[in-house]
Amino acid sequence: MNSRVETIEANGRHYARPQAPVVVVCVDGCEPDYITQAIQAGAAPFLKRMLEKGTSLIGDCVVPSFTNPNNVSIVTGVPPSVHGICGNYFYDVAGDREVMMNDPEFLRAPTILAKFGDAGAKVVAITAKDKLRTLLGHKLKGICFSAEKSDQATVAECGIDNVLELVGKPVPSVYSAELSEFIFAAGVKLLETQRPDLMYLSTTDYVQHKCAPGTPEANAFYAMLNGYLEQLDALGAVIGVTADHGMSPKTDAAGRPRVIYLQQVLDAALGEGQARVILPITDPYVVHHGALGSFATVYVADAARARDALQALPGMELVLPRDEAARRFELPPERIGDLVVVGDHLTVLGTSAARHDLSGLTVPLRSHGGISEQKVPLLFNRPLQGVAPGRRLRNFDVFDLALNHAGPPA
Repeated sequence: MNSRVETIEANGRHYARPQAPVVVVCVDGCEPDYITQAIQAGAAPFLKRMLEKGTSLIGDCVVPSFTNPNNVSIVTGVPPSVHGICGNYFYDVAGDREVMMNDPEFLRAPTILAKFGDAGAKVVAITAKDKLRTLLGHKLKGICFSAEKSDQATVAECGIDNVLELVGKPVPSVYSAELSEFIFAAGVKLLETQRPDLMYLSTTDYVQHKCAPGTPEANAFYAMLNGYLEQLDALGAVIGVTADHGMSPKTDAAGRPRVIYLQQVLDAALGEGQARVILPITDPYVVHHGALGSFATVYVADAARARDALQALPGMELVLPRDEAARRFELPPERIGDLVVVGDHLTVLGTSAARHDLSGLTVPLRSHGGISEQKVPLLFNRPLQGVAPGRRLRNFDVFDLALNHAGPPA
């Protein structure tokens, strides 16, 4: 990397040129208690060392607390009001179509990764699912591939080929803990062989959707994470760990999903065809959550009547008009509905019962999307210096903290 470039600007923020490799990890669905419980169980001694000799903070993720808006916020350093990605899925009013927000055409800001690549840094980004790869790798001069389609990576498209040979593992199932492990194994191999300046590793929340903090399966996942972080640390990396969102049980006392079917409620209150409910959690991978999350938007002519009908429901945390929701959650107003609806920590939102296949829910539903899943870890293997006291920390501050504030090892 060009040593004359002391800082690199991205979206109004300046990031110092790394003196050692910097690895930022987004552990999908990692509410802080997963780490606490794994450490208490003795499953994560290196994570314990990070808490004791590095820095452990808590930050706020973006609401809606879903994968796409938060991963894009992390790699741009700004909220969705700037970068434009406000869900996994949205209603494109201009095109009159409901679409996934995976295409870079919806991205309104460059990524930190692309800016570092443009400045001559060696940059690597590895995602679990391919849905994120095109967004995170947009205009990136570097390596960017997904574990899901690692066998299909080419130099032309991903900056690398022969990934399976490099990692020494087969392509993992998209519904497995191994999908995340593949990412870390690849990251260690690339740090050993190519010594990138900047690396971003983003996992899947398959385990967190199925397993509560402190369960044997969850602790096993964090033991795996612990081992790879220790290897990255031994290779001299500055490590920052955060999450895109937390995770909560969304059930009643009997363990049944606690769901408000918004389309059914609004059809009964206003008449059929008067409202359109959009669930931004929707993506191609719904087996573990049934497309049920705690955040929805509603397109409706009579917003006042709709709001009255929804606010009266048990389990509803917030029903906000568009402009108020956009201000509160830093969202692009033209990409959300007339109303934004948020369920409480035990409640998820659906459209109608017939449109949600819950047959894949082999354990009680755990999901995310609301304010209740906003707290996430900000954990570093170095002491941080010069962080202003009282500053509200966000998960999308992780690159700033790792690049601009990480001191020498303790």
